[in-house]
Amino acid sequence: MMDLFLELWVALLIEATKVRHVLGSGRTWRLGTPLKLLFAGYNGNRNTGADVRVEEMIRQVRHLCGDEHIDLSIFTCDPELSRGYFGHTKQVHIPNIFPPFLYSRIGKYDGVVACEGSMFKSKFANALTTMMIGSLGHAAVQNRFTIGYGAEAGHMDWFLRRLCRRYCHDTLVITRNRESQDVLRELGIRTELGTDTAWTFEPHPSAYADGVLKQAGWDGRTPILGVCPINPFWWPVRPSLVKWGMKVATGRFRDSHNRSIYFHHHGPAVDAALERYLGSIANALAAFRREQPVFPLLIGMEQLDRRACESLAKRLGGAPVFNSDEFDMYQLVSILRRCSLLVSSRFHGIVTSMPGLVASCGVTMDERIRNLMQERGHADLLLEVDDPKLEPKLLEMLRRLHREKDRIGSEIATTVVRNLRVMAQMGVYFLERLQRQYPEFPVRTGGRSWEAFLPPLSPHLAKLVQEYDKP
Repeated sequence: MMDLFLELWVALLIEATKVRHVLGSGRTWRLGTPLKLLFAGYNGNRNTGADVRVEEMIRQVRHLCGDEHIDLSIFTCDPELSRGYFGHTKQVHIPNIFPPFLYSRIGKYDGVVACEGSMFKSKFANALTTMMIGSLGHAAVQNRFTIGYGAEAGHMDWFLRRLCRRYCHDTLVITRNRESQDVLRELGIRTELGTDTAWTFEPHPSAYADGVLKQAGWDGRTPILGVCPINPFWWPVRPSLVKWGMKVATGRFRDSHNRSIYFHHHGPAVDAALERYLGSIANALAAFRREQPVFPLLIGMEQLDRRACESLAKRLGGAPVFNSDEFDMYQLVSILRRCSLLVSSRFHGIVTSMPGLVASCGVTMDERIRNLMQERGHADLLLEVDDPKLEPKLLEMLRRLHREKDRIGSEIATTVVRNLRVMAQMGVYFLERLQRQYPEFPVRTGGRSWEAFLPPLSPHLAKLVQEYDKP
């Protein structure tokens, strides 16, 4: 009921914005003034994947449009946690109770770029999807530029589907995969096929990772086995005033508290499922270590992953933990790319390691890693978090990663370059959509190679393109 109340609140305020626009108030972009664009997403929570993809999105938009023509802002849940990210883009703090904020704020911009990866789905939190729909909806009813960039769509609760159909039908959504296109087409929303935008990210050089890993006990020679665990069973997050009141009064529900009035799914079944998942991974890793000399480490791609990382580290006899609450995205991805092998339940753990040609496999809770592995041609390198045979299957998968590391790395390189081409095409779609909305905006077109629609590539990525580009 709390989710439904939030969704109704957002819908009513969008309708109020529509009336306000019809009456003639609001901003109108004029040639000669910077185009004010707002990036709306889940940033400022030290979710490494969310931050990396938006960092590259912003770099691409700046490159395509020119700094002199645009004025960019981005939502952040905590400015301290996103300090130093996103270049000189203005960071705007969005409150936990966001409907009035969206109503008063979106009209200050000429367009909204929805940049959350899990943009249209109920798997994690209806509130997050409601915020995405609200941001796009307020802009759309005022006839502003709206686009979903690198989005994923999945199952949505019935009222969210209605909101999405009503308020996002004028938005172009560039999805990460065809499955997401199918979901949105059923709702009458125009889509184009794209990809994630993290492919062009450049972390700290490997010398940084070497230094911190040696401080953590690495000898500089032993192959590194990275693991990105999560708690896959405590989703979705839902608002509850009752739980919030009991937490304040008695301390109950403290362990399942996410933020503000939002709480994770919890209970004995969740605890038991997490125990089986972590125990299976730990046992498979222990068996593999008896066969091969590897240095294990745990990488928490989001602050929330610390508990899972520390629990798994204890089961492995004290493996080092690198978590995003202590390491920023430039540091964590540098560490990821020094791994020889990777087991990840985090989508962006795999994506950001791939330019480093790290041989990776996935243990997934939803369709994101599944879609990625199918695209790579590695559907057999995928397991489910609740697979009753997770332990023996993961052990065999680790053996295969070790045995076929070079071949898997070559196939990963081909996938990276293919996705760079797709990301470049996303830049074309972006400019075309912008030109339709604002025909006078000075868009540079024609006579450019596909790489010109990407942000500047690192020497390493440029070399991969040279070696593996297959038009």
